[in-house]
Amino acid sequence: MKRTSFSGWLSQALWLISRAPSIWIGYTLFIGLLLGAGRMSLALGVVLSVTSLFVGVGVAKYVDLKSSDGHSVSLYWAISKSLPLAVLAALSIVFCWFVFRLIANIYNEEWEKIAQFFFYWELTPENMEDKSWRQLTGWLYSSAIVALIFVLLMLTTFASWFSYPLMLFKNYTWSQAKEQGNKAVTKHQNAMYKLLGFLFAVVFIGGGMMPLLTPVLYVLVSTLMYVSYQTIFDSD
Repeated sequence: MKRTSFSGWLSQALWLISRAPSIWIGYTLFIGLLLGAGRMSLALGVVLSVTSLFVGVGVAKYVDLKSSDGHSVSLYWAISKSLPLAVLAALSIVFCWFVFRLIANIYNEEWEKIAQFFFYWELTPENMEDKSWRQLTGWLYSSAIVALIFVLLMLTTFASWFSYPLMLFKNYTWSQAKEQGNKAVTKHQNAMYKLLGFLFAVVFIGGGMMPLLTPVLYVLVSTLMYVSYQTIFDSD
């Protein structure tokens, strides 16, 4: 029986990653390119970051099914199933982010920054020269790290940690997923506090000290989101 505890979730996530290392390495490298490309625009960066995070939940489901007897699924199935909802979630978060930015820009009379949210080209030689490898990756992935922190905050306040997997795998509406997810968070409060505390610490410390590992952090969060959901809502 799988444990519904932080240590149990962490060990299950690491086990799931070890079951298909080639898939996870390929996915990590792929989203690494996407997260870097997101530097072209904050709006684009948020869309690519959130989509990469939530599609990773579908990839975790695929690896889990692939590791079980009697299941024949493809990676294309996992991506095509999770991509539409992931993009919708990403666009919703972009809208919320833009509203926050818009209010701040209007209040500070920074009118030029309103348009910069959608396009602000910074991939120039001047911005990339004379930087160490750590500084360059930190600069490239800065929006991805901020986006990950923002998503974690949104999931713990506006929605629920389990909202996305419940909507994806059980076809719940957003309100149903939030309600059921919050009930699960309350029931497993101790484990959830440890899990979220661990993730915030890893993202802040790991993303700040070793920004090159940002895509790895995305994979870890996606996998933990799936295994925590799976042990509570889909243990069978």
